[in-house]
Amino acid sequence: MTDDLPLSPTGQTATLDALAREDLDLWSVEALEDRVARLKMEIRRTEDKLARKRDSKSAADALFSFKGR
Repeated sequence: MTDDLPLSPTGQTATLDALAREDLDLWSVEALEDRVARLKMEIRRTEDKLARKRDSKSAADALFSFKGR
């Protein structure tokens, strides 16, 4: 993984596709272990963000829901 990958949502699909196409046969065991660790950290970060966004959406939906009133 390189530091010059796009950080904005506009490049997210291209970035993931590029990661999926990388030739991992050229990587050492240590580099692959590092890659797995970094990808797992990114998955945890993404899952945490998703959970916070869902919580915020649920709170907003509850606040602005006029059902039953």
